[in-house]
Amino acid sequence: MRALGRPRDLAENPQAWPHADLARHPAAAVVQAIAAALAGILAERRLSLRGLAAASGVNRQSISDLLAGRSWPDVATIALLEAALAVRLWPDSASAPR
Repeated sequence: MRALGRPRDLAENPQAWPHADLARHPAAAVVQAIAAALAGILAERRLSLRGLAAASGVNRQSISDLLAGRSWPDVATIALLEAALAVRLWPDSASAPR
């Protein structure tokens, strides 16, 4: 796989992250969906990045980078976040980009 750069940089308008148009970049669109879901949960629960980091064992900066579209999170990171929040962050196939 060739290097893609940061997920947000693949959007026509990176400033629109996590609501940018990424139809031509399905992998980045999945990361964006995860970031949007995570941001919504953090806001809804009034949970800080530090609080989530402590609960999940995921570094606070890694969470921040995921939310901002600056990184490609690995499966372990997503699994730890999902376990700590008791929610599914990965988009289902019906909502996955095509």
